[in-house]
Amino acid sequence: MEILLQQIINGLVLGSMYALVALGYTMVYGIINLINFAHGEVLMVGALTSWTCIGIMKEAMPGAPGWLILLFAMIIACVVAATLNYVIEKVAYRPLRNSPKLAPLITAIGMSILLQTLAMIIWKPNYKPYPTLLPSTPIDLGGAVITPTQILILGVTAVSLAVLMWLVNYTKLGRAMRATAENPRVAALMGVKPDMVISATFVIGAVLAAIAGIMYAANYGTVQHTMGFLPGLKAFTAAVFGGIGNLAGAVVGALLLGLIESIGSGYIGQLTGGLLGSHYTDIFAFVVLIIVLTLRPSGLLGERVADRA
Repeated sequence: MEILLQQIINGLVLGSMYALVALGYTMVYGIINLINFAHGEVLMVGALTSWTCIGIMKEAMPGAPGWLILLFAMIIACVVAATLNYVIEKVAYRPLRNSPKLAPLITAIGMSILLQTLAMIIWKPNYKPYPTLLPSTPIDLGGAVITPTQILILGVTAVSLAVLMWLVNYTKLGRAMRATAENPRVAALMGVKPDMVISATFVIGAVLAAIAGIMYAANYGTVQHTMGFLPGLKAFTAAVFGGIGNLAGAVVGALLLGLIESIGSGYIGQLTGGLLGSHYTDIFAFVVLIIVLTLRPSGLLGERVADRA
């Protein structure tokens, strides 16, 4: 039972990070029916930017508390990631908005490779240790342990999700986003500016991805130019799992995916004597995904994408 409890904690932490990235995928898809495969690289840029900022700030302010350095690094990383995603949308996706769907999809894959290459040139291809800025003493929870960094991940994710839900459901921008997702042409006739709404959606998704990247780097203690590929792929899987185009579905799918991965690699790995352990983490998640999509192709909570006139 201690193993199961520990893996549940690990799964919730992992799923929380997936949820932040999955929301970026599902918001963009819900509004313009585009899968932004460069979204994982935005996570990577956010993590590497924070790594650079932390190094500079530790030299400039050697006595500053770790939480303050992490906060400033997170703010700067969010600004950089938001600017990057805004430019990507404006330069790479907007000119192709009325093109066949295959064109922006290929462009997104190309943008992902381009960002990885630029990051490799700027930050070099080697793995870099991510500084430990928070206390590392684990907290005992009845046989399982949780670190302050993991508590921070769960807290930051919960706050980010609450702010996003409030933004989408109770603000003028949120109403404009829902109207644009329903029918952009009719929304434009009602005074909504679809281009502004779409850009805002990319910016919000980039901020969430940057936060997830920093949390991911802080949890695993390393950063590198390819670090965004696998979390981005898993987050896209989580969005499909829950029902892409549905914000609640993205969160539910991400948490379930994190739990499936963690329990599958830890608890089931122990029961099978290590035969199905951490090296086969991806097997459990994708097998369950195949089963769910076979029985329910629209995902767990269904796909909420309006028919366009």
